[in-house]
Amino acid sequence: MPATAIAAVVYKPTDNIEALLAQAARALAADGVKLGGVLQHDIATVIDDPCAMELENLETGESIPLSQELGRGSVACRVDPDALARGSVAVRGAIERGVDLVIINKFGAQEVSGAGLRAEMGETVMAGVPLLTAVGERFLGEWKNFTGDEGALLPPTLEAVLDWWSALPGQA
Repeated sequence: MPATAIAAVVYKPTDNIEALLAQAARALAADGVKLGGVLQHDIATVIDDPCAMELENLETGESIPLSQELGRGSVACRVDPDALARGSVAVRGAIERGVDLVIINKFGAQEVSGAGLRAEMGETVMAGVPLLTAVGERFLGEWKNFTGDEGALLPPTLEAVLDWWSALPGQA
């Protein structure tokens, strides 16, 4: 697989990366691209939990609650391991069903530590399926180590994502 079949949108904390990836997924799906993977969304309607998050399964549309309630004053990671496991199953199943593109919300702290959806990113690439993700500037070095400095680094714009996709062999 050509190195360009791996792409990471490099973003700053001020960039709304979740909205950009969702917009890219909608645009690609509207063009007939068969998507798999998961995107993270904040759940703004949860009054008692301003940090509530969910994963969206891009293949089925299913919402997977990502945050777990740890009680007042907790400073531990709020990511629910069961939700990550369900996200993993979604990605692996999408690969098996032959999607055109896997989008995984980000290569972040979980993935840097060897957890999160890191293994699924590797499996996507090993299966020959293009991978799109996002990586914060602070984790760019770890991303380059993970990928062997292969792949495209994209600015956080819809145009850059769509241009990357259309430039892949067989996508024009």
